[in-house]
Amino acid sequence: MNLSILDQSPIREGVTAVQAFQETLTMAREAERLGYRRFWVSEHHNAHCLAGSSPEVLLAAIGAATKDMRIGSGGVMLPYYSPFKVAESFAVLTNLYPDRVDLGVGRAPGGDMKTARMLSPGAGPRFEQFPELVAQLVEILQNRDFEPRVTPPIQSPPPVWMLGSSPESAMLAARLGLPYNFALFINSNIDPRILEYYRHYFEPSGQSPQPEACIAINVICADTEAEAQRLALSRDLLFARFASGKPSNVVPTVEEAEKHRFSEAEKAFLDDKFRLAAVGSPDQVRDTIDRLAGQFGAEEVMAVTITHDFKARLRSYELLSDVYRLV
Repeated sequence: MNLSILDQSPIREGVTAVQAFQETLTMAREAERLGYRRFWVSEHHNAHCLAGSSPEVLLAAIGAATKDMRIGSGGVMLPYYSPFKVAESFAVLTNLYPDRVDLGVGRAPGGDMKTARMLSPGAGPRFEQFPELVAQLVEILQNRDFEPRVTPPIQSPPPVWMLGSSPESAMLAARLGLPYNFALFINSNIDPRILEYYRHYFEPSGQSPQPEACIAINVICADTEAEAQRLALSRDLLFARFASGKPSNVVPTVEEAEKHRFSEAEKAFLDDKFRLAAVGSPDQVRDTIDRLAGQFGAEEVMAVTITHDFKARLRSYELLSDVYRLV
């Protein structure tokens, strides 16, 4: 099993974005030491509890903090940007860290629509043109004769990954011949045959002669099931507030979450949202991950972990590495 990490640079109660980014760098160094295959960072806007709004900038720091592990965006929200500008940003990263950079792209706004319009003044974000934008980005990166030329020149283009949580994204990844990362932590109600669908329609490309699929899932691993469930309360309260339309500016503490009386509606939302999460002891988490990887037919699993306690988040990834014997 190939295991990777998607880090969202959460801002915990009592800390600032300064510390959140330092924790991401610490997490990246630990991920490399623990044997994880990739370390990706996300793009969110006007989500005050998540610091990462510019993955390409953060990746420059992560690349400097690590040596060999693959790093990447999970992902760049392409409808906001010029594909040529994205290509040049990742050309810089690829020249800084050759053969280590992944370029994951997504269609989602990564925030509210008011912010989306601010990010794309004039005509606004081009969500409906996403397939054309991805195809153009791939062409710019893969075609050495593309004019104007990307600066700096790229010896080995970064692989473009399609990120998604719907059959439409799976079909687009297949049609363009791109590796596909399905966000199971966002959409827990998808038919597990989604990756079978992707593979069936996959058209080999210059970048990817074979299909390659990953699923990203919520993971909280602790020494005991009881401790894992306790740690998950912070995440539960964070998402319950988000669903209520009154999102939190920080990841709440476990103590605050323990005092919260979750309504029946909140419980139903959380049960559905996290029904495929891997929460528990190392053996329990491994069993869940193995089951989901088998059901979906995924070659790789990307773990997304949010806890208030940073040491607990580090410990979760350490236990996961141990149970899979990554090193």
